[in-house]
Amino acid sequence: MAQKVAKSKGKTSNVGDTPMGPTGRPYHGFPTPAPLGSHGPARIIALCNQKGGVGKTTTSINLAAALAEYGRKVLAVDFDPQGALSAGLGIQTHDVPTIYDLLLDTKRDVHEVIVPSGVEGLDVLPANIDLSAAEVHLVNEVARETILARVLRQVAGEYDVILIDCQPSLGLLTVNALTASHGVLIPLECEFFALRGVALLIETIEKVRDRLNPGITLDGLLATMYDSRTLHSREVLERVVETFGEDVLETVIGRTVKFPDASVSGVPITEFAPEHAAAQAYLRLARELVARGAVA
Repeated sequence: MAQKVAKSKGKTSNVGDTPMGPTGRPYHGFPTPAPLGSHGPARIIALCNQKGGVGKTTTSINLAAALAEYGRKVLAVDFDPQGALSAGLGIQTHDVPTIYDLLLDTKRDVHEVIVPSGVEGLDVLPANIDLSAAEVHLVNEVARETILARVLRQVAGEYDVILIDCQPSLGLLTVNALTASHGVLIPLECEFFALRGVALLIETIEKVRDRLNPGITLDGLLATMYDSRTLHSREVLERVVETFGEDVLETVIGRTVKFPDASVSGVPITEFAPEHAAAQAYLRLARELVARGAVA
Protein backbone atom coordinates (compact mmCIF):
# COMPACT_ATOMS: atom_id res chain seq x y z
CA MET A 1 0.00 0.00 0.00
CA ALA A 2 1.45 3.35 -1.00
CA GLN A 3 1.96 5.93 1.69
CA LYS A 4 -0.76 8.51 2.03
CA VAL A 5 -0.02 11.75 0.24
CA ALA A 6 -1.38 15.25 0.64
CA LYS A 7 -3.98 16.37 -1.88
CA SER A 8 -3.54 20.11 -1.94
CA LYS A 9 -1.66 21.67 -4.83
CA GLY A 10 1.89 22.69 -4.11
CA LYS A 11 2.44 20.30 -1.21
CA THR A 12 4.95 17.50 -1.36
CA SER A 13 4.47 13.82 -0.74
CA ASN A 14 6.07 12.13 2.25
CA VAL A 15 8.06 9.96 -0.15
CA GLY A 16 11.02 12.16 -1.08
CA ASP A 17 10.34 15.71 -2.26
CA THR A 18 8.13 15.06 -5.31
CA PRO A 19 5.64 17.94 -5.71
CA MET A 20 1.95 17.04 -5.73
CA GLY A 21 -0.20 17.64 -8.80
CA PRO A 22 -3.86 18.75 -8.91
CA THR A 23 -4.99 15.10 -8.85
CA GLY A 24 -3.37 14.59 -5.45
CA ARG A 25 -0.64 12.32 -6.81
CA PRO A 26 3.11 12.94 -7.24
CA TYR A 27 3.63 15.16 -10.28
CA HIS A 28 5.85 13.37 -12.78
CA GLY A 29 7.59 15.20 -15.58
CA PHE A 30 7.40 12.32 -18.10
CA PRO A 31 10.40 12.09 -20.45
CA THR A 32 10.47 13.44 -23.98
CA PRO A 33 9.52 10.52 -26.26
CA ALA A 34 12.30 9.01 -28.32
CA PRO A 35 11.98 9.51 -32.08
CA LEU A 36 10.42 6.68 -34.09
CA GLY A 37 12.41 4.77 -36.68
CA SER A 38 9.35 4.23 -38.88
CA HIS A 39 5.65 5.06 -38.97
CA GLY A 40 2.62 2.82 -38.44
CA PRO A 41 0.57 0.90 -37.79
CA ALA A 42 -1.57 3.49 -36.06
CA ARG A 43 -3.14 3.17 -32.67
CA ILE A 44 -6.66 4.56 -32.98
CA ILE A 45 -8.04 6.57 -30.06
CA ALA A 46 -11.61 7.91 -29.79
CA LEU A 47 -12.09 11.10 -27.78
CA CYS A 48 -15.56 10.62 -26.46
CA ASN A 49 -18.09 12.11 -24.07
CA GLN A 50 -21.82 12.42 -24.69
CA LYS A 51 -21.87 15.77 -22.90
CA GLY A 52 -20.95 18.73 -25.05
CA GLY A 53 -18.57 21.50 -24.11
CA VAL A 54 -16.12 19.37 -22.15
CA GLY A 55 -13.07 19.95 -24.35
CA LYS A 56 -13.18 17.02 -26.79
CA THR A 57 -12.37 19.06 -29.86
CA THR A 58 -9.85 21.28 -28.07
CA THR A 59 -8.11 18.14 -26.83
CA SER A 60 -8.26 16.44 -30.22
CA ILE A 61 -6.63 19.42 -31.94
CA ASN A 62 -3.96 20.13 -29.37
CA LEU A 63 -3.09 16.55 -28.48
CA ALA A 64 -2.72 15.79 -32.19
CA ALA A 65 -0.43 18.81 -32.62
CA ALA A 66 1.60 17.89 -29.52
CA LEU A 67 2.12 14.31 -30.73
CA ALA A 68 3.14 15.64 -34.14
CA GLU A 69 5.65 17.93 -32.43
CA TYR A 70 7.21 14.82 -30.89
CA GLY A 71 7.67 13.28 -34.33
CA ARG A 72 4.53 11.16 -34.48
CA LYS A 73 2.58 11.06 -37.72
CA VAL A 74 -1.00 11.84 -36.76
CA LEU A 75 -4.38 11.71 -38.49
CA ALA A 76 -7.17 13.67 -36.79
CA VAL A 77 -10.65 12.49 -37.78
CA ASP A 78 -13.41 15.08 -37.46
CA PHE A 79 -16.41 12.90 -36.61
CA ASP A 80 -18.74 15.66 -35.44
CA PRO A 81 -21.23 17.29 -37.86
CA GLN A 82 -20.38 20.67 -36.32
CA GLY A 83 -16.98 20.38 -38.01
CA ALA A 84 -15.26 22.20 -35.14
CA LEU A 85 -12.00 20.25 -35.41
CA SER A 86 -11.70 21.13 -39.11
CA ALA A 87 -12.46 24.80 -38.41
CA GLY A 88 -10.08 24.85 -35.46
CA LEU A 89 -7.26 23.81 -37.79
CA GLY A 90 -8.25 26.32 -40.46
CA ILE A 91 -9.50 23.73 -42.94
CA GLN A 92 -12.15 24.66 -45.49
CA THR A 93 -14.99 22.10 -45.58
CA HIS A 94 -17.43 23.75 -48.00
CA ASP A 95 -17.93 21.91 -51.31
CA VAL A 96 -15.11 19.43 -50.65
CA PRO A 97 -15.23 15.67 -49.97
CA THR A 98 -15.46 14.82 -46.27
CA ILE A 99 -15.65 11.81 -43.95
CA TYR A 100 -19.37 11.66 -44.79
CA ASP A 101 -18.53 10.73 -48.40
CA LEU A 102 -16.25 7.95 -47.20
CA LEU A 103 -18.94 6.47 -44.96
CA LEU A 104 -21.40 6.32 -47.84
CA ASP A 105 -18.83 4.99 -50.32
CA THR A 106 -16.24 2.82 -48.57
CA LYS A 107 -14.61 2.03 -51.94
CA ARG A 108 -13.61 5.66 -52.32
CA ASP A 109 -9.90 6.37 -51.83
CA VAL A 110 -9.39 7.92 -48.39
CA HIS A 111 -6.36 9.83 -49.68
CA GLU A 112 -8.71 11.95 -51.82
CA VAL A 113 -10.32 13.28 -48.64
CA ILE A 114 -7.36 13.64 -46.26
CA VAL A 115 -6.16 17.24 -45.96
CA PRO A 116 -2.74 18.27 -44.59
CA SER A 117 -3.00 20.77 -41.75
CA GLY A 118 -0.63 23.65 -41.19
CA VAL A 119 1.17 21.51 -38.61
CA GLU A 120 3.94 19.27 -39.89
CA GLY A 121 3.04 15.62 -39.39
CA LEU A 122 -0.66 16.28 -38.78
CA ASP A 123 -3.33 15.42 -41.37
CA VAL A 124 -7.10 15.76 -41.09
CA LEU A 125 -10.17 13.89 -42.30
CA PRO A 126 -12.60 16.84 -42.32
CA ALA A 127 -16.33 16.93 -41.63
CA ASN A 128 -19.20 19.34 -42.14
CA ILE A 129 -22.94 19.45 -41.48
CA ASP A 130 -23.53 16.69 -44.07
CA LEU A 131 -22.35 14.19 -41.46
CA SER A 132 -25.57 14.79 -39.51
CA ALA A 133 -27.41 12.74 -42.16
CA ALA A 134 -25.05 9.77 -41.88
CA GLU A 135 -26.97 7.89 -39.21
CA VAL A 136 -30.12 7.95 -41.35
CA HIS A 137 -28.24 6.60 -44.38
CA LEU A 138 -26.33 3.96 -42.43
CA VAL A 139 -29.16 2.55 -40.34
CA ASN A 140 -30.04 -0.15 -42.91
CA GLU A 141 -26.45 -1.00 -43.86
CA VAL A 142 -25.04 -4.44 -43.11
CA ALA A 143 -22.46 -4.24 -40.26
CA ARG A 144 -23.20 -0.54 -39.99
CA GLU A 145 -21.20 -0.24 -36.76
CA THR A 146 -17.95 -1.17 -38.54
CA ILE A 147 -18.04 1.23 -41.48
CA LEU A 148 -15.57 3.75 -40.02
CA ALA A 149 -13.20 0.90 -39.13
CA ARG A 150 -13.22 -0.19 -42.77
CA VAL A 151 -12.48 3.38 -43.87
CA LEU A 152 -9.55 3.85 -41.47
CA ARG A 153 -8.10 0.44 -42.27
CA GLN A 154 -6.99 1.87 -45.64
CA VAL A 155 -4.57 4.34 -44.04
CA ALA A 156 -3.79 2.91 -40.59
CA GLY A 157 -0.38 1.71 -41.78
CA GLU A 158 0.68 5.25 -42.70
CA TYR A 159 0.19 6.87 -39.28
CA ASP A 160 1.35 6.37 -35.70
CA VAL A 161 -1.81 7.74 -34.10
CA ILE A 162 -5.36 8.32 -35.35
CA LEU A 163 -7.50 10.52 -33.09
CA ILE A 164 -11.28 10.52 -33.61
CA ASP A 165 -13.13 13.60 -32.35
CA CYS A 166 -16.61 12.22 -31.59
CA GLN A 167 -19.87 14.13 -31.51
CA PRO A 168 -21.54 14.67 -28.10
CA SER A 169 -23.91 11.70 -28.25
CA LEU A 170 -23.93 7.94 -27.89
CA GLY A 171 -25.53 7.31 -31.28
CA LEU A 172 -24.43 5.26 -34.28
CA LEU A 173 -21.54 7.55 -35.21
CA THR A 174 -20.02 7.28 -31.74
CA VAL A 175 -20.51 3.50 -31.73
CA ASN A 176 -18.68 3.44 -35.10
CA ALA A 177 -15.81 5.39 -33.55
CA LEU A 178 -15.61 3.06 -30.55
CA THR A 179 -15.75 -0.01 -32.79
CA ALA A 180 -12.86 1.34 -34.88
CA SER A 181 -10.68 2.29 -31.89
CA HIS A 182 -8.05 0.57 -29.81
CA GLY A 183 -8.59 2.98 -26.91
CA VAL A 184 -10.85 5.70 -25.54
CA LEU A 185 -9.83 9.01 -23.98
CA ILE A 186 -12.60 10.74 -22.02
CA PRO A 187 -12.23 14.51 -21.58
CA LEU A 188 -14.14 15.46 -18.44
CA GLU A 189 -14.93 19.02 -17.45
CA CYS A 190 -14.31 19.72 -13.76
CA GLU A 191 -17.97 20.46 -13.17
CA PHE A 192 -20.61 18.39 -11.36
CA PHE A 193 -23.00 17.80 -14.27
CA ALA A 194 -20.15 16.61 -16.50
CA LEU A 195 -19.39 13.91 -13.94
CA ARG A 196 -22.91 12.47 -13.94
CA GLY A 197 -22.78 11.03 -17.47
CA VAL A 198 -19.42 9.26 -17.25
CA ALA A 199 -20.93 6.05 -15.84
CA LEU A 200 -23.30 5.83 -18.83
CA LEU A 201 -20.42 6.39 -21.24
CA ILE A 202 -18.32 3.68 -19.61
CA GLU A 203 -21.34 1.35 -19.77
CA THR A 204 -21.54 2.04 -23.52
CA ILE A 205 -17.83 1.30 -23.92
CA GLU A 206 -18.31 -2.00 -22.09
CA LYS A 207 -21.20 -2.92 -24.40
CA VAL A 208 -19.05 -2.19 -27.44
CA ARG A 209 -16.26 -4.28 -25.93
CA ASP A 210 -18.66 -7.15 -25.30
CA ARG A 211 -20.44 -7.11 -28.67
CA LEU A 212 -18.27 -5.40 -31.29
CA ASN A 213 -14.69 -4.65 -30.27
CA PRO A 214 -13.26 -6.90 -27.54
CA GLY A 215 -9.85 -5.20 -27.69
CA ILE A 216 -10.94 -1.66 -26.79
CA THR A 217 -9.43 -0.19 -23.62
CA LEU A 218 -9.98 2.92 -21.52
CA ASP A 219 -6.83 4.99 -22.03
CA GLY A 220 -7.82 7.47 -19.36
CA LEU A 221 -10.02 10.28 -18.14
CA LEU A 222 -8.62 13.76 -18.77
CA ALA A 223 -9.72 16.54 -16.43
CA THR A 224 -10.36 19.71 -18.44
CA MET A 225 -11.41 23.30 -17.74
CA TYR A 226 -9.89 23.02 -14.28
CA ASP A 227 -9.74 26.18 -12.19
CA SER A 228 -7.68 25.72 -9.03
CA ARG A 229 -9.12 28.97 -7.63
CA THR A 230 -12.60 27.47 -7.23
CA LEU A 231 -13.55 24.97 -4.54
CA HIS A 232 -16.00 23.34 -6.96
CA SER A 233 -13.28 22.44 -9.49
CA ARG A 234 -11.07 21.03 -6.77
CA GLU A 235 -13.89 18.97 -5.24
CA VAL A 236 -15.01 17.55 -8.59
CA LEU A 237 -11.45 16.56 -9.50
CA GLU A 238 -10.98 14.93 -6.09
CA ARG A 239 -14.20 12.97 -6.55
CA VAL A 240 -13.17 11.84 -10.04
CA VAL A 241 -9.85 10.54 -8.70
CA GLU A 242 -11.60 8.79 -5.80
CA THR A 243 -14.02 7.09 -8.22
CA PHE A 244 -11.72 6.19 -11.12
CA GLY A 245 -8.30 6.02 -9.48
CA GLU A 246 -5.37 5.41 -11.82
CA ASP A 247 -7.63 5.74 -14.88
CA VAL A 248 -7.51 9.51 -14.29
CA LEU A 249 -4.54 11.01 -16.10
CA GLU A 250 -2.07 13.06 -14.08
CA THR A 251 -2.14 15.85 -16.63
CA VAL A 252 -4.90 18.39 -15.98
CA ILE A 253 -5.97 20.99 -18.54
CA GLY A 254 -6.72 24.40 -17.04
CA ARG A 255 -9.36 26.88 -18.15
CA THR A 256 -8.04 29.74 -20.30
CA VAL A 257 -9.22 32.17 -22.99
CA LYS A 258 -6.21 31.17 -25.07
CA PHE A 259 -8.11 28.13 -26.40
CA PRO A 260 -10.87 30.07 -28.21
CA ASP A 261 -8.29 32.61 -29.38
CA ALA A 262 -6.24 29.81 -30.95
CA SER A 263 -9.37 28.29 -32.55
CA VAL A 264 -10.30 31.60 -34.16
CA SER A 265 -6.77 31.76 -35.58
CA GLY A 266 -7.12 28.21 -36.97
CA VAL A 267 -4.00 26.87 -35.26
CA PRO A 268 -3.37 24.66 -32.21
CA ILE A 269 -2.37 26.36 -29.00
CA THR A 270 1.07 24.75 -29.24
CA GLU A 271 1.70 27.11 -32.18
CA PHE A 272 -0.51 30.04 -31.13
CA ALA A 273 1.06 30.42 -27.68
CA PRO A 274 3.77 27.75 -27.31
CA GLU A 275 5.06 29.04 -23.96
CA HIS A 276 1.62 29.28 -22.37
CA ALA A 277 0.77 26.85 -19.57
CA ALA A 278 -2.07 25.37 -21.67
CA ALA A 279 0.29 24.52 -24.53
CA GLN A 280 2.74 22.97 -22.09
CA ALA A 281 -0.11 20.94 -20.57
CA TYR A 282 -0.95 19.34 -23.93
CA LEU A 283 2.71 18.57 -24.58
CA ARG A 284 2.79 16.94 -21.15
CA LEU A 285 -0.38 14.98 -22.00
CA ALA A 286 1.32 13.65 -25.13
CA ARG A 287 4.33 12.58 -23.07
CA GLU A 288 2.10 10.96 -20.45
CA LEU A 289 0.19 8.92 -23.04
CA VAL A 290 3.47 7.69 -24.52
CA ALA A 291 4.74 6.84 -21.01
CA ARG A 292 1.51 4.92 -20.28
CA GLY A 293 1.81 2.96 -23.52
CA ALA A 294 -1.34 4.43 -25.05
CA VAL A 295 0.74 5.88 -27.90
CA ALA A 296 3.96 4.57 -29.45
